[in-house]
Amino acid sequence: MAMTEYFVQGCHMLLVLLLAPLLTGWVRWVKARLLRRRGPSPLQPYRDLVKLLRKDVVLADSASWLFRAAPYLVFAALWVAAALVPTFAGGLPFMWAADLIAIVALLGTARFFLALAGLDVGTSFGGIGSSREMMIASLAEPAMLMMVFTLSLLAGTTELSSVARFMLTAAVGLRVSLALALLALTIVAIAENARIPVDNPATHLELTMVHEAMVLEYSGRHLALIELGASLKLLLYLSLIACIFAPWGMAGAGAGLKAYLFGGMVYAAKLAFGGLLLALFETSIAKMRVFRVDQFLGAALMLGLLGALLLFVSRSL
Repeated sequence: MAMTEYFVQGCHMLLVLLLAPLLTGWVRWVKARLLRRRGPSPLQPYRDLVKLLRKDVVLADSASWLFRAAPYLVFAALWVAAALVPTFAGGLPFMWAADLIAIVALLGTARFFLALAGLDVGTSFGGIGSSREMMIASLAEPAMLMMVFTLSLLAGTTELSSVARFMLTAAVGLRVSLALALLALTIVAIAENARIPVDNPATHLELTMVHEAMVLEYSGRHLALIELGASLKLLLYLSLIACIFAPWGMAGAGAGLKAYLFGGMVYAAKLAFGGLLLALFETSIAKMRVFRVDQFLGAALMLGLLGALLLFVSRSL
């Protein structure tokens, strides 16, 4: 039984790695269809990654060891964070480490090294992107932590498998605090993934770039790891929303093959639906000015704080 659970844990880690580019391609394909364009195939991100892996790496003369090591560190941190979030099954061997505080720390670690890599070469674009990334993080992380505090007050834990089990009980009901936490997490997810209205991942304009500006000097396998890490981050946030606020269909600990397969199909449907909603949102809203992002994330911080305060006032809210 123990070997089976470790095998399922390995399949879980491989699943999030394989589905991340497909999720990115799915969002791009849906956006193209909504705009009445043919658009690239949902499998195009896989082809782009293979093409980048085949290319040679070009490094600036001023690049240090940190610039070369950052893609591996960023990718490792994001893959571990994404693999810790329960997707199609809960109670797996490594799920004891799937703590919301640990996931926030891993995301912060990836952001830290990526921002340092943007500054390392000394280009103006890298400096602009890193400074904007830190500005966004200064508001996104507190908003994320306030959402975590709201859930911990309600569920009594920050361990994701336990939170998912609690959200399936009848004691949860409809709560205003959970709705506020969901809105806060959604806003943070949009900002952290550099999506519209915070950033446009399809452009390279110096007046709007955040994420793209930091990785402009990367090429070859380094850029492939950065792009795969960005796809993993998008999958991580959608998985986090599904695990906390829609944990239906997840297989329990020690479940059979049929339960795992059913959980995998439900998880794929959740990702497809989340990608569809993201594409609908991005095609129906315009990008905001960079200096209004603090107001956008400030709203997330206030929503998370209000959700926690409501639980302090009354446990029924």
